[in-house]
Amino acid sequence: MANNILFNDFPAELAELRSEYQVAIDRVFDSGWFILGKEVEAFESEFARYLGVNHAIGVANGLEAIQIALMGLGIKEGDEVITTPLSAVATTLAILAVGATPLFVDLREDGQINENLIESTITPKTKAILPVHLYGNSCNIEKIKEIADQHKLVLIEDAAQAHGSLSGSQKLGTIGSIGCFSFYPTKNVGAFGDAGAIVTNDEKLAITFRQLRDYGQESKYKHVRIGLNSRLDEIHAAILRVKLKHLDKQNAIRIQNAKAYQDIFQKSGIEYIAPQDNTTPNYHQFVIKVTKRDELQAHLKSLGIPTLVHYPILIPRQPMFSDQYSVLNLPTADKLVTQILSLPCGPYLTQDQASFIAKSIVDFFAQR
Repeated sequence: MANNILFNDFPAELAELRSEYQVAIDRVFDSGWFILGKEVEAFESEFARYLGVNHAIGVANGLEAIQIALMGLGIKEGDEVITTPLSAVATTLAILAVGATPLFVDLREDGQINENLIESTITPKTKAILPVHLYGNSCNIEKIKEIADQHKLVLIEDAAQAHGSLSGSQKLGTIGSIGCFSFYPTKNVGAFGDAGAIVTNDEKLAITFRQLRDYGQESKYKHVRIGLNSRLDEIHAAILRVKLKHLDKQNAIRIQNAKAYQDIFQKSGIEYIAPQDNTTPNYHQFVIKVTKRDELQAHLKSLGIPTLVHYPILIPRQPMFSDQYSVLNLPTADKLVTQILSLPCGPYLTQDQASFIAKSIVDFFAQR
């Protein structure tokens, strides 16, 4: 059984969806249009409708989704953006790309930014809060929105891992002023390469974002602002239209697999990261918190069970910062990165496989 377990089972996905992908790709070939065409327009409309927002703007990747959002807000050198130390580095790189300074806030035990520590981090230079819905779980976005509103800060959601996740009945990425998504191939909605999107209900911002992604053009060859080349390709949009149709079904399977893990771990005392009340995660990742993490990971690998660590180094501890954040006190985050381990939980993992993985973990600790 273990030999058939993949962390991201692209062969199984292709076996199921190849014919739909081929139809989508053929539409692009037949159109003769490859960048910002009808497929992009259709995907933007369908994604906005799925989320319940007025505007979705397709861009080249998730990093540039955040970067363009910050640019469109006028955030620049000398400004500060509050964010999390535990995320893909793209979250912070986008802040640095506009010249702003990231302010890192320690975490809760579930890996989400600690909303109770945000207010004490705000300074007169702070312009925005950029929380991440890590692993597809919601942070306490309602409380963070209250803080942002009270201090007149813009709330930008990094929903790169949260396609289809909910806080109450509202889709993540739609609660703040702006939501930013990644469609990296391993995401719950993934392209055949890099892609991303920005979502908002603000029409003026949407117009600005569309200009910024396309060289700052207002119309052909009329550049009204300094922009980027961050356009969504037609072929990616066509694939994303297929993926979006299957998102809710695949998320439901992920939830079933998570329950298979939870049923076993709850009986054996294995700690896992659980969603907060009144939220529905998409289980982009199912993450356990264990001692002897590296030893366990090596053991599971010997059984043919792939695992990953998201993420092994906190962003402010990365070598690129040298000693800039060496005195930054992040006790919960520093401990957490030594404990977390992501298990396979994708839509092509069977519940029997999930049970096998869980029992292998229980057996590992029972023998020690």
